Amino acid sequence: MRRTALLVCATLLTGLIPLTAVGAAAADDPVPVPVDRFEGEVPFAAPPAEGLSTWGGDTDDPPALSLAGRADAPEGEKVLSGTYDISGYGGFTHQYANAGPAHDWSAHQGVRFWWEGHASGKRVAFEIKDGGANGDASELWTTSFADDFTGWQQIEIPFADFTYRTDYQPVGGIDQVLGLTEVWGYAVTLPVGIKGEFAMDGVELYGRADQSLRAAVTTGAAVYSVAEGRTASVAITVGTTGSAPLEEPVTVGYQTAAGGGAVPGKDYSPVSGTVTFPAGTASGTTRTVRVETLRDRTAEEAETIPLELTVTGAKAPDEDPVVVVDAHGLPYLDTRLPVRKRVADLLSRMTVEEKAGQMTQAERGAMTVPGDIASYGLGSLLSGGGSTPTPNTAEAWAKMIDSYQLRTRSTRLQIPLIYGVDSVHGHNNLTGATIMPHNIGLGATRDAGLVERTGAVTAAETRATGVPWTFAPCLCVARDERWGRTYESFGEDPALVESLETVIQGLQGRADGRDLDRSDKVLATAKHFVGDGGTTYGSSTSGTYTIDQGVTEVSRQELEAVHLSPYWDAVDRGVGSVMPSFSSLDIAGDGQGPVKMHARADMINGVLKGRMGFDGFVISDWDALYQLPGDFGAQVRTSVNAGVDMMMVPYSYKEFAGTLTDEAEAGRVSGARLDDAVTRILTQKFELGLFEKPYADTDGIADIGSAAHRAVARKAAAESQVLLKNAGGLLPLRKNQKVYVAGSNADDIGNQAGGWTISWQGSSGEITDGTTILEGMRGAGGDVTYSKDASAPVGGYDVGVVVVGETPYAEGMGDVGNGHDLELSAADQAAVDKVCAAMKCAVLVVSGRPQLVGDRLGEIDALVASWLPGTEGDGVADVLYGKRAFTGQLPVTWPKSEAQLPINVGDAAYDPQFPYGWGLSTLTRVPAGGEPTLKALGVAARAAERAGADAAGRAVVTKARLLVQREVGERITSAVAGPFADADHLAVSGKYGAAVAKLATAYRAA
Repeated sequence: MRRTALLVCATLLTGLIPLTAVGAAAADDPVPVPVDRFEGEVPFAAPPAEGLSTWGGDTDDPPALSLAGRADAPEGEKVLSGTYDISGYGGFTHQYANAGPAHDWSAHQGVRFWWEGHASGKRVAFEIKDGGANGDASELWTTSFADDFTGWQQIEIPFADFTYRTDYQPVGGIDQVLGLTEVWGYAVTLPVGIKGEFAMDGVELYGRADQSLRAAVTTGAAVYSVAEGRTASVAITVGTTGSAPLEEPVTVGYQTAAGGGAVPGKDYSPVSGTVTFPAGTASGTTRTVRVETLRDRTAEEAETIPLELTVTGAKAPDEDPVVVVDAHGLPYLDTRLPVRKRVADLLSRMTVEEKAGQMTQAERGAMTVPGDIASYGLGSLLSGGGSTPTPNTAEAWAKMIDSYQLRTRSTRLQIPLIYGVDSVHGHNNLTGATIMPHNIGLGATRDAGLVERTGAVTAAETRATGVPWTFAPCLCVARDERWGRTYESFGEDPALVESLETVIQGLQGRADGRDLDRSDKVLATAKHFVGDGGTTYGSSTSGTYTIDQGVTEVSRQELEAVHLSPYWDAVDRGVGSVMPSFSSLDIAGDGQGPVKMHARADMINGVLKGRMGFDGFVISDWDALYQLPGDFGAQVRTSVNAGVDMMMVPYSYKEFAGTLTDEAEAGRVSGARLDDAVTRILTQKFELGLFEKPYADTDGIADIGSAAHRAVARKAAAESQVLLKNAGGLLPLRKNQKVYVAGSNADDIGNQAGGWTISWQGSSGEITDGTTILEGMRGAGGDVTYSKDASAPVGGYDVGVVVVGETPYAEGMGDVGNGHDLELSAADQAAVDKVCAAMKCAVLVVSGRPQLVGDRLGEIDALVASWLPGTEGDGVADVLYGKRAFTGQLPVTWPKSEAQLPINVGDAAYDPQFPYGWGLSTLTRVPAGGEPTLKALGVAARAAERAGADAAGRAVVTKARLLVQREVGERITSAVAGPFADADHLAVSGKYGAAVAKLATAYRAA
């Protein structure tokens, strides 16, 4: 996610003539201290050098900056000016060189600057970096101002207005106190969604600090929820910068107030008074105010009691706390009633606005204030990729989500949130979680039971942090390896995808939903409905993407057979939610042309909810409704009427909730459609047990990243390894061999985990806990020497292992043609060439899709498709050193060239480097004989098929496959590849006899 580095220039702070303050100043105020004059004294330079730099979500988002001469410059002759057109996020920073000292702003009241307004109505974020070791290891504090004026205006921002950023921090928490004694600079985040220009001048520090900047009063919570008749204990705490004692007294007046729904004397006993913290009081001192509620034995909705605070001598809390008398005695709260009756009762009590709120999902870091959860009655929050609490620990996750759930207690019906994350290969946003191989690696295992266990570990680690919902699994059938989401697919064969949907049971438990309220289960999401893996290369219109979010052009028959078939199984397995695809669907002969999936009522209402009988709810993808035609109102009603029940509108949740309410009240979205959507959402919330247990059950935190969980991931990593070539039986390695290890991905846990790890796009390096492949090899007892670029001498070794492949990416950012290709990097190619020329060598390809290695295949003795094995590099070492056998099979076809793409099992013309289903084995006895053995195996396969003995049938096909692979060797021709790939499709489909027959055809062709 975004990184903003901010700093100031030391020469400006010490050597410039002070500016004259604008407006009146107190007699004892210090003179303003200039920070930036923009006269050319600060260069344009990226960190760690000092200077002005830009940043953004993609290549189009950073603004263009210049120092422009302006006759109307408020100060000096030049101003900082720029243009922008931002779709994701973007802005600029002034950061002082990381090696330099931070600067002390603590003597001042705030920072101010001149800004040229254009009355856009948008807010502009301004932030500073405070504390820490340097500009890249400090805290971000933020505020914003409205561009609701024209011409030059001086913006004054008291330091008291800055709040600690909860959506993103570059490092873990330091002390989360705005100390101002070590400030590293500032940044400006520009508005999204408009094309504009800006100008800025004269940044300076102003005013004199007072105790209200160094002392603050906080309350233990914003909401105190109690059962009727109980007493709420409101904690009032005073804290100071650096934990110094108070220099002056702080007083806090308090009184219960009317207007919250609760009636004084009937629902509670009014209280008022003053709490005093004398001078010298230690920072962190707490006093308690008690509010007694009264019992009246009447069934009621929740009632709130505002507690107004008046603070003198310190900064007041951002908001006054409220005491809530919990709803009680109503049918929807009665756990003895069936869920459908509880839902019906609750729905009958809801207003249109409340229903619209339940259909709205916001990004937690995009909320204006946490109180918006109650103000808009939000049904859901999510953490996008990399949107984490600070520090990024399991305990911080649970505390954060509990604080959001607490906000729902101040609504009259107290409907809990359902919080969602992309736990797509483990709880992958959480540092220290067990990271599984990505789906493409799991597809290579062909092990449905193991895949279910990976889902169970993911669910347990996710739910332990308070998250009850994951946007997984992806049931895409990846038909073109140029797609940046290929690794999110189990493979190119719908039969393979269906066979591994056991992951849904791992995540959710039993298909009837009875396990969803367990502390180790989460609601699953089947995505992306439908056809996301079949988009045509070059059809995308999303930014610089080439294939992701493009158009899937299919016949009705192909749609049903390839892309829809996995969803039938998912619905049968009771999957709780479904996410439509960003892509468009163009069905031959239907007369509609390409239509975005979020607008296809025929597919969502007609096929998914109608023909398939899906009774969960449909959640949109990230801001997907904005890709629909028309104005915002048209986009809202089109997607909702098409069957989308909850809208993921990360930044525009207010607008969506309001617009949906307007559309419903105008009759353009029917009341029945609203009721259907909300019924589906509430049903899952009840099934998850959120009404009874909205807060995190943290008992499972101790198991996050545990040895038992990592053992599952290690086994999955081992079974995912596909041995494509093994000349002379080079693998497995022996511990007495001297091994030379090289390559970019041998010792990089970020690369081997891939995208969707800690952040959306993932990143290289030591980003989380785990074991790299190199560390696994050393742990296996091997005699290993490592040289990443193969620059160390290569003489005297028995064997080389070169671990190469891709660096992380996600979604369309990884599309081929969008800065990516399927070739090894020049450094990796050089490492392969040098090592393999000097000794026998094995090459491991760590990647999210096949890489083109055909031109080097002759010099490589052993080739392994390692995919993206996750955090457990020990699993890779297990098969390299023979602790486990190589058993993996290709989940996708491995092409000879990019010109062959798309290439898939079943194609009429099929001549790959390695066919779908290919995978050599080690430590395994290959049956002797030729066609007579295959004939006997065919008999056994047909018998197993008739008996419904799947394990036996698969075992027989495996024997036949190994026999054929031994015969074929490296002579993989199109005549061999076609029937060989068809055989694996048939085997995964349970047609064991036909599979052996196809293998016999491949044998004869060899």
